[in-house]
Amino acid sequence: MNAVLSASPPPCISDPSTFCSQVYSVTGNEWLAGSAGWLVTKPLRIILIVVIAFLVRYLTRRMIDRVTRLPSGGKLPALLRPLRERAPEMLGPAVLERRRQRAKTIGSVLKSMATLIIYGTAFCLVVGELGYDLAPLIASAGIVGVALGFGAQNLVKDFLSGIFMMIEDQYGVGDVVDIGEATGTVEAVGLRITTLRDLQGTVWYVRNGEVLRVGNSSQGFAVAVVDVPLGYSADVDRASHVLAEAATKAAESEALAALVLEPPEMLGVEKVTPESIQLRLTVKVRPGKQWAVQRALRGQLLRALEDAGFEPPLGRFLSSPSVDK
Repeated sequence: MNAVLSASPPPCISDPSTFCSQVYSVTGNEWLAGSAGWLVTKPLRIILIVVIAFLVRYLTRRMIDRVTRLPSGGKLPALLRPLRERAPEMLGPAVLERRRQRAKTIGSVLKSMATLIIYGTAFCLVVGELGYDLAPLIASAGIVGVALGFGAQNLVKDFLSGIFMMIEDQYGVGDVVDIGEATGTVEAVGLRITTLRDLQGTVWYVRNGEVLRVGNSSQGFAVAVVDVPLGYSADVDRASHVLAEAATKAAESEALAALVLEPPEMLGVEKVTPESIQLRLTVKVRPGKQWAVQRALRGQLLRALEDAGFEPPLGRFLSSPSVDK
């Protein structure tokens, strides 16, 4: 016996408040009415989720650009105001570049994080609308993330170190730093690489994750140290007095007055060698200017000793223990 089996109409037809019932009343097609959720409702929801995600991402990036934009006059961007800044104002134009680059880099991190969170959330919502179980997908993504983390751990280390270095403002554009493998002036700071140029003009690219310690000569203040050799027959007390007067006069001169923060201090005998007796003089100066002050003081002190009648020792006029810049 042939029987014609007809599928039962979808129950949503009987509910006039549903979109299914409205489609059935217009088309009279039970299949189309029962599939209205898949054919119309879910695509509209997915499109709405995607549009909202793009809109939220756009507004978030605009907000980040606004708080990281460098205001007129070289003031701190709004994003950097809560953070500590160690850049000395005397660096001049380098301070503006340092602030701009620091804000740009932190803003780039925030944009990447916002994009990842917003699009990740939208992707999960879209997958949920399609009716898939997210638990296996999340578990698989976790396994892949762990594998990528092990494979790219050096890259992750560089990025994390760069982020903390930016937030803490350990160094920036224009600073003279010693990072172990290289010493020079910082030209660019990124999340993965720091670029600096040494005295010979060589450009060094240093991974942030490999920087274990940083010696910054451009923060707060610096100390210019000058060691002066004397012969054994010289009057140490008189020589100390002559050097102190000469250093004070040089520090008050037009060439050095803007660089010196405190009056010079004569420390006395620093070292006794077979060739000479060394006297040490120090002066607190603006950061990064210790080498220029040392060079100027050497000439003034040497001239003062010669004018006072002191004979030069067997050794030569010595600089401070640090490397001259």
